[in-house]
Amino acid sequence: MTTAASAKGRKPGKDRKPEHHLSADDARRLALRAQGLLGAPDRRAGTRGVLRRLGAVQLDTISVLARSHELVPYARLGAVGRGTVEAAYWSGDHAFEYWSHAACILPVEEWPLFAFRRRAFQARGHRWHVMEDAERSCAAVRDRLKADGPLTATELGGAKNGGEWYDWSETKIAVEWLLDTGEVVCTRRRGWKRVYDLAERAVPSALFHDDLDDAACIRRLVAQAGAAMGVATRADLADYHRLKGEQVDAVIDDTGLVPVEVAGWSKPAWADPAALAAPPRGRHRTTLLSPFDSLVWDRPRTERIFGFTHRLEAYVPKAKRIHGYFAMPLLAGGRLLGRVDPARDGSTLVARQVSLDGPGAVAPMAQALREAAEWVGCDSVRIERCDDARLAAELVEALD
Repeated sequence: MTTAASAKGRKPGKDRKPEHHLSADDARRLALRAQGLLGAPDRRAGTRGVLRRLGAVQLDTISVLARSHELVPYARLGAVGRGTVEAAYWSGDHAFEYWSHAACILPVEEWPLFAFRRRAFQARGHRWHVMEDAERSCAAVRDRLKADGPLTATELGGAKNGGEWYDWSETKIAVEWLLDTGEVVCTRRRGWKRVYDLAERAVPSALFHDDLDDAACIRRLVAQAGAAMGVATRADLADYHRLKGEQVDAVIDDTGLVPVEVAGWSKPAWADPAALAAPPRGRHRTTLLSPFDSLVWDRPRTERIFGFTHRLEAYVPKAKRIHGYFAMPLLAGGRLLGRVDPARDGSTLVARQVSLDGPGAVAPMAQALREAAEWVGCDSVRIERCDDARLAAELVEALD
């Protein structure tokens, strides 16, 4: 097969000349539209449409207003019911959980694309834990799932040995290994526990194959990441599904992504040609974002595009936190204008710490807080702290 890198008249990868020159604002708007945060939302496609568009929705144990995978469609679609969100992800055979940017919900159409990662796990022989008797333990898990259908690790015989969270039982190690290598799939979460099933039963037969070689898998994942971001550097493309930079380099010419130059970006970039075909237009969403939202999960990219430095402080000692445990960026007018660390006190949404980027952020923050409160069933909002006393008073007044 002749690759694009060797085709006549084309230079490989990073050496290709940019075909378009974009301003920083052009790149920002392309990114927002690609992420479903500029223009009319596709409400008919709903949460499943959001998942297909993004290609990955990160999961996390933290739940403040809601869990992160619920906050992602909320940010794009508005107050879709939380039960509706869960059903959209997990009913039928529309999605599965696997390792992408992190532990992520993925559209089931991407099952074949992660064959390269399943093979890599298999070649390595283990992930974190090593089984005492891999053949016996894996066979026991297969037999139970075959006989009894989808089960949690607890239902399979217990997830822990009784120590710390990472002190996994032999059964837990076995089922996670089978998930890593593709014999088992996580079909949903129940009480935040993974529910495991045999992949041959849970994945649609047309998709249940590992026929794609590693290059084809990575090429298609890089193309998907480029479409989901609109415009991206090599590092951005690699980070989206946690690939290596050299893996991106090896396939970039065959992805269909177009080399571009973005004003103010020090690195080469590539854009989705469909994104370049029409200028981004439409209404901007005003919303609070999960720190794990794919618009902002890559901190260097967030700073480059929005000039916004953000750090999740949940794992920072409380005395050293600046913006709070689960500070959620405020998106308004296509820019990140502040952040809030929310909590709930009965039927009150509590803004424990608010940071605002000037007076223009007051009204959007008030709107975002009211909408979030209503979505989670709160009937009032209370501001505890704000980094600017004058703006705090304006925010309280705007909320009345």
